[in-house]
Amino acid sequence: MIRTVLFDLDGVIRHFDPDHVATIEHRHGLDAGSIEAFAFSPPLIDDVTTGRIRRADWIAAIGDHIDDAAAADAWGRQPFRADPDVLDLLDELRSAGHGVAVLTNGTDTVPDEVASFGLLDHVDAVFNSADIGFVKPDVRAFRHVLDALGLDGSEVFFTDDSARKLTGAAELGMVTHHFTDVDGLRTALSAQGAPSPLGEITQASPDSTPQGRQS
Repeated sequence: MIRTVLFDLDGVIRHFDPDHVATIEHRHGLDAGSIEAFAFSPPLIDDVTTGRIRRADWIAAIGDHIDDAAAADAWGRQPFRADPDVLDLLDELRSAGHGVAVLTNGTDTVPDEVASFGLLDHVDAVFNSADIGFVKPDVRAFRHVLDALGLDGSEVFFTDDSARKLTGAAELGMVTHHFTDVDGLRTALSAQGAPSPLGEITQASPDSTPQGRQS
């Protein structure tokens, strides 16, 4: 039985505007996509999301690489929004007695970021890879969450907008769902017995895969 629903943060709960990045690059005379091509490349992205370097160091390294500290700083301060429909779903799940948590591949500033839009009013816990020392899809990141919650993998439903990041969760027996939109997630949750205002939906989502424990 599913006791806790574990959510990814970015691309599921929180969203950034790609047009904002394009505007920064255009304003500073940079090639389209050049900032994030470096920002999300290894080993830099691995260093910042496992806590080996701070977010401030990450932004500074980006500025050095593109030779424009102001552009890197603007990119690092880009606005984001929380999806109100997903926040409503978090509240519904908790009201029905389900645990709700977040696991994000994040940096040391995630606590301040989630506090800025009140996420902790909607979830029971936020797990950050920068604190854990391992990133999704590494099975050790998911095992950390299970140990902290005192749950078996079969008791957790995990959703992420990156199918690649579901693998570690599936290896531990979690039910996994590739997030594309809220309606699809509601369908998948309903198939697992979680409450949904779309009460007539009972069929399993094709992207929802219960996985057995593997050795």
